[in-house]
Amino acid sequence: MRVLLISSSNVHGTGYLDHAEPEIRDFLGPVRRVLFFPWALKDRDGYTARVRERLGRMGFEVDSVHEAPDPARAVEAAEAVFAGGGNTFRLLKTMYEEHVLVPLRRRVRDGMPYVGSSAGSNVAGVTIRSTNDMPVVEPPSLSALGIVPFCINPHYLDPDPASTHMGETREERIAQFHEENEEPVVGLREGAILRIEDGSVTLRGIARMRLFRRAHPPEEFDPGARLDFLLGQESVSARSSTPA
Repeated sequence: MRVLLISSSNVHGTGYLDHAEPEIRDFLGPVRRVLFFPWALKDRDGYTARVRERLGRMGFEVDSVHEAPDPARAVEAAEAVFAGGGNTFRLLKTMYEEHVLVPLRRRVRDGMPYVGSSAGSNVAGVTIRSTNDMPVVEPPSLSALGIVPFCINPHYLDPDPASTHMGETREERIAQFHEENEEPVVGLREGAILRIEDGSVTLRGIARMRLFRRAHPPEEFDPGARLDFLLGQESVSARSSTPA
């Protein structure tokens, strides 16, 4: 499998996908056409136009799955897929309705590159139960692609000690997730990117990552860390984390 999971398309002080461009270029390599999934936003035409312009500046041509007469067949023919951000529930619901989950899962497991950002990263996991998004629509199931054996929490936010907000922190919400679920949750701060390739997992990008596992204290990882153990493949460098 070749999977690139981006926390967010925007990082403060930069433009759309600017921080991720070097990773996307390197990851996609010789790919020339990308099949875009705009289903996380209501304005699919406008979203597609934005992505066509931005990926076009990177040298990629973009087809949109929402313009295809048969989305499942478009997935079967794709060189690579980019699933964009927005509302995770809307994205997953449409993926079910258009019958693309099974062919997309198979194509990715067979080696087709998959790039996800925010909601597009969420649906790569086992379930979307760890999303921050409001359930504006109801998918048939919260089970997602399952191309990685863990869950994602994009846009992960650390508590602000100066805040007077009395609601649960993101960490407390994830602890509640683990009261009911077993899967690890990868908290990707904005600017963090996970790259899964050749049986290895590497933290890329410009931000640290926070890992939550049931009955374990949270762990911090710096960009460059190897996280192969998330796929069940322990490595010496993978455990160079700091409890926090």
